[in-house]
Amino acid sequence: MSQAPPTILHVDMDAFYASMELRERPELAGLPVCVGGSAEGRGVISAASYAARVFGVHSAMPTARALALCPKLVLLPPNFDLYTKVSREIMGIFRRYTPLVEPLSLDEAFLDTKGTERLFGDAIAVGRAIKSDVLRETGLVASVGIAPSKFLAKLASDMDKPDGFRVIAAHEVRAILDPLPVSKLFGVGERTAKRLESMGLVTISQLASLPRDEVQHRFGAAGAWIHDLAHGIDERRVTPSRIEKSHGRERTFAQDIDDRDELRRRLAESSEEVAFELRDRGLRGRTVTLKARYADFRTITRSRTLDHPTNLGPRIFSVARELFERIPPGPLRLIGVSVSALDDVRGPAQGQLFDALPAAEAPAENRLARAQAGLDRLRKKYGGPQVRSGSTLRDRSS
Repeated sequence: MSQAPPTILHVDMDAFYASMELRERPELAGLPVCVGGSAEGRGVISAASYAARVFGVHSAMPTARALALCPKLVLLPPNFDLYTKVSREIMGIFRRYTPLVEPLSLDEAFLDTKGTERLFGDAIAVGRAIKSDVLRETGLVASVGIAPSKFLAKLASDMDKPDGFRVIAAHEVRAILDPLPVSKLFGVGERTAKRLESMGLVTISQLASLPRDEVQHRFGAAGAWIHDLAHGIDERRVTPSRIEKSHGRERTFAQDIDDRDELRRRLAESSEEVAFELRDRGLRGRTVTLKARYADFRTITRSRTLDHPTNLGPRIFSVARELFERIPPGPLRLIGVSVSALDDVRGPAQGQLFDALPAAEAPAENRLARAQAGLDRLRKKYGGPQVRSGSTLRDRSS
C-alpha cells in the first residue's frame, strides 16, 4: 500500500439514540437505558447504552429478550425528530472541516480531509477537533477512526469504543488485519464467513495468503473484493452526494390484525411518515414496495415502479393500497411500505419537479405538493404525532 499519510475519517457517534435520551434525562445517568419498541408489541432494541451492554443487551435484539437479560432495563420510545435535528448539527460540524462528507446514517459518516491540511492540519488534528466540537456543542461522544481507506477507517473507529480514537497508518495495516476473523471484512456476512471457515480460512491473514484468482474463482466478483480488503485495498472514494437506496417504515403489531380497513389505515400512516421523511431529506422515489408478514411468519413483498418519482404521501399510499389489495387475506403481524430508486430533488433540476407529468395531472400534483408542504411546516412546529392526514384518523379502534 501507499505510504501516504491517512486522510479518511470514519466518525461514529457512541450509542447515539441512547446517548441522546441520557442527555435529555440526566437523572438516568449510569442506568441501563435502551431505545426501542415494547416487549408487548414484539419490539426490538434500536440502541443500548453501554451500561445496558454490560448485561448482554444490544441493538436488533428482541425487547423481550433484553428485559430477560436485564429486568431493570429503562426502555424508552424513539424520538426521531430529536435524533434527526441533532444529526444535522453533527453533520454541520463535519462540513466545517471538509466538503467531502458522506453520511451513512444519522450517527456516522466518512470524511476525506485531503486538501484541507493548510487550513486545519492533518487528519489526526481534524479528528481531534471534531471530537472536541461535537462534545462541546452537543454533549455527545464520538469515536473516530483514521486510515488510508474507508474500510480501514471504519474498522479503526470501532476498535477503541466508546470514546475511541484510532489511527491506522499504511505500515500498520498488515499487523492489524492479520489476526482478525474474516467476518470483520466489509461484505462478509454470516453465510460467507462460514463458507470461508469451512475452507480453513478463519483469519484475514489466511485469506490474504491465497492467490487472488483462486478466491475470485470460488466467490466470483465478491471474492476479488474481499481478497482486496484482506490486503487493506479499498478504492472507494468519499462521496458527498451519496443517495439513500431506499427509505421505509414498517410496524409490528402487538396483536395480529385481520381487519382490512384497519390495515389500510396503518398503511396510510406509514405512507405519510415515509413521504415526510423523504421530503425532509430532499428525496423522491419511483418504486413503492409493500411488505406484509402473516401470523405464521410467512412474509411477502409486492412492488410497483412509477412513471414519475414522488415524495407525496397520498401518491405513495395509493400505490401501496393497490399492492395491498393484491395480497391474500389473513391476519398480519407486520405491515410496511418503502420507497426506492431514489434521487435528490435539491439539485438544479428541482424546478422541473412536475414538468415530466402529463399536462392534465400537473395542476393536481402541484396542489397536492403545496398541501403537503403546509403539513410539513405544521409537523415540524408541533411534532409528527400531532399532525396527521385525515385518512389516518378515521375510526381508529386500536
